[in-house]
Amino acid sequence: MNNQTKKFFIYTRKSTDDKDRQVRSISDQLAELKDLALKEQLEIVDVFVEKQTAKIPGRPVFNEMLERMEKGEATGILAWHPDRLARNSVDGGKIIYLVDTGIILEMKFPTFWFDPTPQGKFMLSIAFSQSKYYVDNLSENIKRGHRNKVKEGIWPQMSPIGYVNVKGGGIIPHTDLAPLVKKTFEAYATGNFTLREVRDKFNGLGLKRKSGRELAVSNYQKLLKNPIYTGLMRYNGEIFEGKHEPIITKKIFDSVQEVMSRKSKPHSKGLKPFLYRGFFRCGECGCFITTEQQKGHNYLRCTKRKNPCLQKYVREEIITSQIMEEIKKVSLPLDWTEWMIAENAKDRQSEVQSSTLFADSVKADISLLETKIEKLMNAYLESVLSLEEYREAKNKLVNQKQLLKEKLSAFEQKANNRFELTEKFLKYNMELANEGTNEEKLHLFKKVGSNFKILDRTVLFEPRGAWRILSNSGFFGGNSEQTALRADHIFCGNLNSEFWRRRRDLNSRDSFEPATFPRWCTRPLCDVSLTYNLH
Repeated sequence: MNNQTKKFFIYTRKSTDDKDRQVRSISDQLAELKDLALKEQLEIVDVFVEKQTAKIPGRPVFNEMLERMEKGEATGILAWHPDRLARNSVDGGKIIYLVDTGIILEMKFPTFWFDPTPQGKFMLSIAFSQSKYYVDNLSENIKRGHRNKVKEGIWPQMSPIGYVNVKGGGIIPHTDLAPLVKKTFEAYATGNFTLREVRDKFNGLGLKRKSGRELAVSNYQKLLKNPIYTGLMRYNGEIFEGKHEPIITKKIFDSVQEVMSRKSKPHSKGLKPFLYRGFFRCGECGCFITTEQQKGHNYLRCTKRKNPCLQKYVREEIITSQIMEEIKKVSLPLDWTEWMIAENAKDRQSEVQSSTLFADSVKADISLLETKIEKLMNAYLESVLSLEEYREAKNKLVNQKQLLKEKLSAFEQKANNRFELTEKFLKYNMELANEGTNEEKLHLFKKVGSNFKILDRTVLFEPRGAWRILSNSGFFGGNSEQTALRADHIFCGNLNSEFWRRRRDLNSRDSFEPATFPRWCTRPLCDVSLTYNLH
């Protein structure tokens, strides 16, 4: 049999994802192989072009070529180099087996010699082994480089949604997407949204993949479980501290994980969106209060699932009216609120807090954790701990360290924080005084109190924080005119900031002391303990 009767397949392959380089490389291979076929006077039956890595078996074009060779369509292969055919032991072994069985009679390469003799097959197996070694070594070098990067606090892979890669390594928050990622965490942490609802809301706001495709529910679940947004990096099951800027705090991230673990069941479909569904409990038996619609009106009633209960239906409008009255009882008059906000701003400017002792203590705890992490590494290197034990223990310590760092950062701004909480409380009061929808009022009602119940058709709840003090004082009854009259009587017609600033600066021996109005009312919110429940 001479060369003119030998039938060959041309096989070309390039695994890079860069399309320009891919096409150019394949065209170069084809040009060389066609010149070789012309020079050797070979009959080319077909040309196979593969754009896939040969690192693992299962290439469709390669398998199709071998199947057609087994059918006798060709007896030889023309390729640029043996590494174009195989970079794994399975494909390499299959080619050698087909040579052994006479299905492949000849292979020609511009840069490699082969003939179907024991020596030729030995050299071919060495070429395949070298190709596999190159791939394995390249993969190991890449993994080693990634491990070194994460140890230095640099994210070594493509940036997650909300970040962008920067030249030289590392990631920075994306100008447009990072705020959306932060809002996604904050929204889900409230517990008021399902993953599907979060997806619909934030896809609508423009939170998308880099390719421009919309995110699926599974993408949001993966995003909300990724600690990289707190400044930590999870790599191969191990947690590392990153140098990149966090988008959210560890506290918000932990809250999201709690909500996600708690939500084992999705919201039932087909239920009408009643305003107070799942909001109240029965004051008699403790069961949830449900809502039903009868003759055009909504009625609230106890589900009575635990024990017999004597509570009766109550119309939704009555409950809404009672909520409005309860809100008025803890609503400060608008002019008082504005005055307190101004006073709070002045106190913020003049107050200086000493935090050295606490900060030093926290820094010492952080240093101790760093020492423990280093000892864990030594224990693992000395084979005292297994890799799983090391990773589990290290992850706990890194999480503790991150919480301490955030605690230290928060404490260094403690003075500002408590004044911000005071201002937040006062602004909530301004919102309470304004008109709004029933949904908005209910949202504010949740901020004001907790443990909401209905007993004998009456709303019961426990005011929280500073609102509890306002409610217990009985001073604010919701009627702004009566409140102003009481204030005018107690303050002798001098309810203005200039008067009270002068009163505050008087000598402590001053005989004036408002007996019927507690002292905290003149400076009600300087103690952060009164406002800690605003979140």
